[in-house]
Amino acid sequence: MQFITLLDYLLLPFYLVIIYLVAFKIRDTQYPPGHSWRPYFIPGLTAKIVGALLIGMVYQYYYGGGGDTVNYFHHAQIINSSFGESISKWFGLILHIPEWYDGKYAEYISQMWWYDAHTEYIVCCITALLGVFTFTTYLPTAVLLGTIAYTGIWALFRTFATKYPYYTKQIAISVLFIPSTVMWGSGIFKDTICMFGLGWLTYGAFRALINRDFRPAVLIMTVVGFYLVAKIKVYILLAFVPALALWILFTYSHRIRSSGGRFVVKLMVFVVAGGGFMFFSQKFASSLGKYSLENVAKTSYVTSTYIASVSGDEGSAYDLGPMDPSLAGMLKKFPAAVVVSLFRPFLWETKKVMQLLNAVEATLFLWVTIKVLLTLGFKRTWRTISSDPTIQFCLIFAIIFAFAVGISSGNFGALSRYRIPCLPFYAMAMMLIYYRHMPVQKNILSLKL
Repeated sequence: MQFITLLDYLLLPFYLVIIYLVAFKIRDTQYPPGHSWRPYFIPGLTAKIVGALLIGMVYQYYYGGGGDTVNYFHHAQIINSSFGESISKWFGLILHIPEWYDGKYAEYISQMWWYDAHTEYIVCCITALLGVFTFTTYLPTAVLLGTIAYTGIWALFRTFATKYPYYTKQIAISVLFIPSTVMWGSGIFKDTICMFGLGWLTYGAFRALINRDFRPAVLIMTVVGFYLVAKIKVYILLAFVPALALWILFTYSHRIRSSGGRFVVKLMVFVVAGGGFMFFSQKFASSLGKYSLENVAKTSYVTSTYIASVSGDEGSAYDLGPMDPSLAGMLKKFPAAVVVSLFRPFLWETKKVMQLLNAVEATLFLWVTIKVLLTLGFKRTWRTISSDPTIQFCLIFAIIFAFAVGISSGNFGALSRYRIPCLPFYAMAMMLIYYRHMPVQKNILSLKL
């Protein structure tokens, strides 16, 4: 399918000029010369734009015009084609008002196989909304979506750069420039919107809990972030909420001098967090569907088995070994699932160019982890983690999420997309642990211990 046309390339420069004019204005207003964040604002935006363009071209010219991003855009084209008939019909499709069998909308709904697939359709609608401003051309729309998503990624950067001002460069590398996050979190994908939402959700939670910042703009973006993540990939919240609850526990329990008081507070937080988790799982069971608490083990087993069976001949499947479809059986694979999400594919497992790029990145994550442990030792590493609730928050979210996607993917190609929410948090945790004891000038990626 030819979804990138000559019109894309003709229009693209105009949108890039507008985006960069606005970006430079924001940078010069918010981050004047000498501000420690200034050097990273434009390069971070450029990374998102290049990622959005590059992944679109990969799907057009390398994969031949197939894949999810093409389907989202195709649905957006159908939605926006209703403009020619009636603005009210366009609003009806955007708001998902008509039922699939509504004859008045049959011309459009009959072409959209994702019309009642709510998580996919919301991405189509967001793409269609942006397409109104880009004449529904792929590359300008992808760039515009990537630019908006950058506000969430930049909010995530601001969250940790504010708390750890001495490690601004390391945090920028972890949040803004991880290749997988740039590639899969910039184009027309669910992941792009979820990274936007996760960034704002983290920023809003930390601003409210640390700085008592309850400004309307912050609250609105936090709610928007929560809503988008809940609507598109609600299972991200199943890793994020427990990590945040434990962060609150460890942060505020340190301020209580009485050991008895600390015990009571910890007990209360564990009870509330556990009860909230169970309530959330049951309350949103219909939304979670196959990812609900009672179905997650079966889902992981079925999904990974199916993906492995259909992709085994292409060399992109991975196998965590025999697993029974029960919660206990799933938990037995916890270490293997975390390892596959963070550190695989290994270099010798690659058979494709795209796989090789993922393997290089995974190898760097593995090396950083090994270097932290060898340089600091297990005892000092553990002491650093246990003394900093924010590092704990990053690791808990990253590891829970890595386990969830590692056990349910079964394919390195799918995994490279699904795992991106946990990568910035894991990278930040490793950076913060290492540079607590090492000079910031030292390169964590160097082979020298």
